[in-house]
Amino acid sequence: MQSFIVWQLILSYIFLGRRYRFNQLLGCLLVAVGVIVTVASGSSSGSLMEAGVFWSLLMIVSFLFQAADTVLKEIIFLNAAKQLKGRSVDLFVVNSFGSAFQALFICLLLPFLSKLWGIPFYQLPNYLKDGAACFLNYGTVSSGCDGAPLLPLLFVIVNMGFNISLLHLLKISSAVVSCLASTVSVPISVFLFTLPLPYLGVASSLPPGFVSGVVVLLLGMLIYVSKPLFRPSVALQPSSVN
Repeated sequence: MQSFIVWQLILSYIFLGRRYRFNQLLGCLLVAVGVIVTVASGSSSGSLMEAGVFWSLLMIVSFLFQAADTVLKEIIFLNAAKQLKGRSVDLFVVNSFGSAFQALFICLLLPFLSKLWGIPFYQLPNYLKDGAACFLNYGTVSSGCDGAPLLPLLFVIVNMGFNISLLHLLKISSAVVSCLASTVSVPISVFLFTLPLPYLGVASSLPPGFVSGVVVLLLGMLIYVSKPLFRPSVALQPSSVN
């Protein structure tokens, strides 16, 4: 999943004309390594050999489109600053359009996705009906629906707040900076699952490489924002985007 950062660097270089210093590239690499160490130290599952080379490569390629999405949004903000004569486009407009098209394509891909989920397409209406009943905590469907509808609503609210915050950060900085900041959520999530919180069941133990991974991740961020010691810093100059 950390190939997402690599795709962003490449796309920013091609479409925005960004030129990255050595310390910035090193910082991105350390951030990716820190996340990998934090997650991989907790379990031996999910290795490359278990997933298969094909599916791993497919996963890497899929993050190209997600990285292109963030770079495209950065281009939108850059164009808006020019075409709106100093005014900025509303964050909720950009987020709403993105969410609407995401929902549209999920609906169009439902026949294909249902097969991947192992659900026959003709059973999809019943599946969605049971999902709605679970969301509302109504009817006979009760397994795995504890805390509904409060927990699903809290998830939606927190998820929207998280996405809007990252979108605002992308607007005032860049897609790469927004991506690096979002990686902080990984060690925070790992740590929260070690707490005796409601509905989580038995709390997990802290992975042995957690502290090391977090240290490497934070070190990578500090290196990314630091100025080079041996030569003057060169400001990032985005090319004109039409």
